[in-house]
Amino acid sequence: MPREAILRGEEREEDRAIATLRPHRLAEFIGQEKLKAQMQMYMEAARARGDVLDHMLLHGPPGLGKTTLAQIVSTEMNVNVKISSGPAIERPGDLAALLTNLTQGDVLFLDEIHRLRRNVEELLYPAMEDFKLDLVIGDGPHAQAIRLDLPKFTLIGATTRTGLLTNPLRDRFEVVFHLDFYSDAELKEIVLRGSKILGVSVTEEGAAEIAKRARGTPRVANRLLKRVRDFAQVKKKSEIDRTVAKEALDLLEVDEEGFDELDRRILQVIIEKFEGGPVGLETLSAALSEEKDTISEVYEPYLLKKGFIQRTPQGRTATEQAYRHLGLLKKKQSEERLL
Repeated sequence: MPREAILRGEEREEDRAIATLRPHRLAEFIGQEKLKAQMQMYMEAARARGDVLDHMLLHGPPGLGKTTLAQIVSTEMNVNVKISSGPAIERPGDLAALLTNLTQGDVLFLDEIHRLRRNVEELLYPAMEDFKLDLVIGDGPHAQAIRLDLPKFTLIGATTRTGLLTNPLRDRFEVVFHLDFYSDAELKEIVLRGSKILGVSVTEEGAAEIAKRARGTPRVANRLLKRVRDFAQVKKKSEIDRTVAKEALDLLEVDEEGFDELDRRILQVIIEKFEGGPVGLETLSAALSEEKDTISEVYEPYLLKKGFIQRTPQGRTATEQAYRHLGLLKKKQSEERLL
């Protein structure tokens, strides 16, 4: 099985494991303040009109809360939510089954919507615009086209790759929200909130240490909190302070920038095998024996955000920060002097 599929499967298992840590109301959701203010306005307006919420597109790196926000919308609007994903809907009939099982006002959340097959996507167009479902029954000269009425519903699409969305699909979303990485202060709040739910004693300094290494991502922060909790339990520590958190995270090989082994391998390969770059994604993927999507969707956004790599038309290049982080800056400087 490709690593990408395994990784996505692990993420979904992880989602289920931290379900108790998810906020259920917009007021409980930490971070993304502008998005929350706009979303609150849209929901209040829709409730006042007695109407369904407009279709909504959420885009940004994985783990920032897209699924959580879809569930919050359904709770705030007091409707049901049905959850699926682009790769899971293989045939138009799969989508038709989802749409015909919706009731008035329901939320349909489609994760990885950019991975919908074209014939499935085309079925969405009239459903989103007119709440109609166009089906063809039978084959050849006996085929019949029928149009079914659908209840008014809200489609919430989530994607990590807006560039892969077709223009017709993107244009049918009335509301588009971008989720960005979280600040250390916001992640610290998330860790402290999670520790209360889990019944774990965490100091402010301990929470800050976990937050600093959480890659700007709530999902990672919650996962690291659970692993640090395990470490503290085994070491018989009654409280997670900075020292306990640091020891646990060092054991997990999560460094002070939040980089794990693959982050460091990406930087190392660019620097040592390709002389700092530029190197194309295909070549980098082959050199690392990793899926392209894993690199571009999961790892690259954070490395770009932190300024450790740059993306150019020719490929990825490592910055001076990357050399410094790996302890290779002096080697680079001495080679430049020789040249």
